[in-house]
Amino acid sequence: MILAIDIGNSNIVIAMHKDDAWTNTFRYETKDTQPEFYYESALRNILLEWRISGSDVGHCVISSVVPDLNEVIIEAVKNVTGCHPLLLNPEVYKILDIEIPHPYEIGSDIVANAYAAIKLYSNACIIVDFGTALTFTIADKSGITGVTIAPGLKTAIQSLSSQTAQLPLVPIELPVSVIGHDTVSAIQSGVMWGYVGLVNEIIQRQKSELKGTYKVIATGGLITILHPLQTSFDIVSKELTLDGMRLIYDFYTSHK
Repeated sequence: MILAIDIGNSNIVIAMHKDDAWTNTFRYETKDTQPEFYYESALRNILLEWRISGSDVGHCVISSVVPDLNEVIIEAVKNVTGCHPLLLNPEVYKILDIEIPHPYEIGSDIVANAYAAIKLYSNACIIVDFGTALTFTIADKSGITGVTIAPGLKTAIQSLSSQTAQLPLVPIELPVSVIGHDTVSAIQSGVMWGYVGLVNEIIQRQKSELKGTYKVIATGGLITILHPLQTSFDIVSKELTLDGMRLIYDFYTSHK
């Protein structure tokens, strides 16, 4: 039984893998201002809700793009389960059987996505991750060969509201029309349909610069909102990051 904790800028995802499947998943908002006991209490309550004893958790892997939370959550895992989690970092990447460029700069979520995509789906792929940042990762059998990063949907909408005096924070919904008829629909049509165009354009430009055939794999919490993009993706995998974390854990622990 493997516990996976994916610490993102917007959300923390906690998931349990057992018998070749993700049997339980819980998502809550990332709050780096919470006291240390908050995360330990949250983990205890989640396992209690899943009817899983902490002592039954034999392994744990953590991916984090919020360094300030790393030690707090590592200690929470130790206290609740008794196991020492593996934190994805450059020392782990050195052991992997793919190349990770700029290991001290690249996000562990990007590494996990690429590893899962290569091992599970294709030796040549473009991974589109709809998270706090919108990332396009190019990977082949040798490893990660390039990354493109743009603000995520939620980030763009929040920024538009916080950086202007009169524009409100609007729901992340795709309107039927690209023409807005009030402030809310005007923002939604501009941002949401703008992102449809952004994603399609970057995918097409990346493909034109690459040699060979690349599969496009989409993942991330906001993937279902931009439904016109579904035809642009060969594969949609909501658990791609978690799968990558698990596969990296398995490879690392068997080769270190």
